[in-house]
Amino acid sequence: MPLSIVAVVGRPNVGKSTLFNKLIGQRLSIVEDTPGVTRDRIYSKCEWRGREFMVVDTGGIEPESTDVILAQMRRQSQLAIEKADVIIFVTDIRCGVTPDDYAVAEMLQKSGKPVILCVNKVDSLGEPPMELYEFYNLGLGDPYPVSSVHGHGTGDMLDEVYKYLPDSGEAEYDEEYIKVAVIGKPNAGKSSLINKIAGEERVIVSDIAGTTRDSTDTVIENEYGRFVFIDTAGIRKKSKVTEKVEHYSVLRAYMAVDRADVCVIMLDATEGFTEQDSKVAGYAHEQGKACVVAVNKWDLIEKDDKTMQEFRTKLENDFSFMSYVPFVFISAKTGQRINKLYELIKYTNDQNSMRISTGMLNDVLAYATTRVQPPSDKGRRLKIYYMTQPSTKPPTFVTFVNKADLFHFSYRRYIENQIRATFGLEGTPVRFVVRERGKDDK
Repeated sequence: MPLSIVAVVGRPNVGKSTLFNKLIGQRLSIVEDTPGVTRDRIYSKCEWRGREFMVVDTGGIEPESTDVILAQMRRQSQLAIEKADVIIFVTDIRCGVTPDDYAVAEMLQKSGKPVILCVNKVDSLGEPPMELYEFYNLGLGDPYPVSSVHGHGTGDMLDEVYKYLPDSGEAEYDEEYIKVAVIGKPNAGKSSLINKIAGEERVIVSDIAGTTRDSTDTVIENEYGRFVFIDTAGIRKKSKVTEKVEHYSVLRAYMAVDRADVCVIMLDATEGFTEQDSKVAGYAHEQGKACVVAVNKWDLIEKDDKTMQEFRTKLENDFSFMSYVPFVFISAKTGQRINKLYELIKYTNDQNSMRISTGMLNDVLAYATTRVQPPSDKGRRLKIYYMTQPSTKPPTFVTFVNKADLFHFSYRRYIENQIRATFGLEGTPVRFVVRERGKDDK
C-alpha cells in the first residue's frame, strides 16, 4: 500500500525544516536561520497513532534567479498542493500574517485538499498569545500553535493530520500477485520493458529522460505466475534534479520500492554500472527487498563468446555489497530473455519468503562453528547458543550469544555464507539480530 504524502509548505524562514526534523525524530533537513537553505525536496517516514506516512519538506520560495519570485512561489506551492494528500501550512507568529501567506493560502483554498494551519514559534507554554487569532484571517480554519524547536503542540497538529489521511484502499492485490518495482536511472529502458511485457503501449516510451512522472501498475498473468509491474520514474543524482516535479517523481520511485516484493534494477549495458545505480540498488537492499539486476540494451553490445562472462564478472565486483543478487541480460526492445526475467522474479520472491525451521538452522550453525571456531577476545570466546528465524521478507535470523561484542562482522558474514550455501537465499538480503544472554544463563 503506497504511503500517504504530507507536505510541509510555507514561505522561507518560518521553521519548516525544524518542524520536519521534529516530526521524523532526526536531524535530516538542514536548519539555518537564512531563507532558502532547503534546496532539494527532503522526505522521510513519520508515524503517528500507528499510521505511517511520508513527510516532505519543501523549499519554500526558492527562486533560481533574483526576479519572478511570486511565480516561483506559486510553482512550489502548486506542486505541493498537487502531489500531497494533506498539507501542513507553516506560518510564523513573530511576523504575523504576511502578503505571501495570503497568496499561498488562496491557492490552498482552491485546491480542495485538507490544510492544517500551523502557527510556528509559539515557544511559551500556557494560553496561546493574542497574536494567534490574526491567523483566522487566512480562512483555513483553526490555527494550531506549535513550537518546532521544543515540540509543543505538534501532537494536536498531528492528530488533525491523522483525521485527513486517506484510507488505505488503493490498488490492493491478492497475495498470489508478485509486486515488481522496475527501478533505475532515467532512460535505462524501464518503460520499454513494461510495454514489451504488456504487449501494448501501456506507458509512454521516450528517449527523453524523465518522461515517467508517477508510478503506474501493469497486471500480467502468464505461465510463470501473476505479476504487478510498477513502472517508476528514474532516480537521478540530486545535483541533476532541477525540475521541481522530479523531486516528487523520485519520492514516488522510492515509495514504489516500499510497495514491491521484488525490485528489478535496470542497468544500461551501453553505459555500464554507475555510482547512481549503486544508490538505487542500495535503497532496495536497505528495505530488504528481493532484487534482480536486469542489464538492458544487450542487443546493442558487440559480443563474442567471452563478452557476457566478462560483463558478469565486472558486475559481480560492482555489486559486491549485494553479492546475493542474480543478473540477467535482456533487451526490452526485442524481448530477449524476458522469460528468464520472469523466472528470476518468481524465484527471488520465493527466496525472500523462505522460512527455515529452527532445527535445520541450528544444524547448520553447529557445523559452521565446528568448522571455524568462533572468535575470542582477551581470553573470552564467543558462544552462539542457538539461532531462530522469526520473520521473512527479508529472512531475519535472531542469534543468542554470550557477548554481542564478540560476534564480529566477519564471523557474522561467515555464518550468513554457510546459511546461503545450504538453503540458497539467492536474490534476497538477510538480516541478523544479535541478542545477548546473561552470564548465568544456561
